[in-house]
Amino acid sequence: MDSNTTTALPDLWGRLSGTQPGPDLWVVLATLAAALAVVAPPPVWRVARNAITIAHEGGHGLIALVTGRKLTGIRLHSDTSGLTVSRGKPYGLGMILTAAAGYTAPSLLGLGGAALLAAGRITLLLWVATALLLAMLVMIRNAYGVLTVVLTGGAFLLVSWLAGPQVQAAFAYAVVWFLLLGGVRPPFELQAKRRRGGAGDSDADQLSRLTHVPAWLWLFLFHAVSLCSLIGGGQWLLRL
Repeated sequence: MDSNTTTALPDLWGRLSGTQPGPDLWVVLATLAAALAVVAPPPVWRVARNAITIAHEGGHGLIALVTGRKLTGIRLHSDTSGLTVSRGKPYGLGMILTAAAGYTAPSLLGLGGAALLAAGRITLLLWVATALLLAMLVMIRNAYGVLTVVLTGGAFLLVSWLAGPQVQAAFAYAVVWFLLLGGVRPPFELQAKRRRGGAGDSDADQLSRLTHVPAWLWLFLFHAVSLCSLIGGGQWLLRL
């Protein structure tokens, strides 16, 4: 038993720290097409958007912790909305960064994932994603949120442990494409809601009140981050 453990730990570390060969270009293009098929059609997007909400609220929570705020809970709802609650000063840089992290998180996570895949760190990406989801699960405060995070984390865990290298690579590329493409839609959705007079307490409006910078400028930032991440991450994934 001890011998097996001693052998397994270096092997596990080798997998995490080592590199894996990337998939063929046709697999990269197929995963791009699959991600587009999930993000583009409204009926499919309404379901898939739950995963973007996980990244959105996770971004709020992570930056709240990094900036010294006390994270008290995260809720995910079946209408793909979410709420992250943290305690601390209701003003200042920490609050601004926390509020700005939501709409930028999916795209920046996708960009980081694309960088790992371009470096051949497929296994590391899958394990980091699983670890982040497990850490987020501790802070979920409603049943639907627990179910959503458990299902998402379970998919990563199963692929990481049971799937072969080719399946892992295809899964990782599909996830990163989804984050890059899926991160583009929410800012446009928010812009449309604000144009109709809704979403008065959106992240952009909160940031406007915190910084006295117009909400449309914060919307522009969300658009810029998502589109630049898609372009840069896409180039890495396509090996351009």
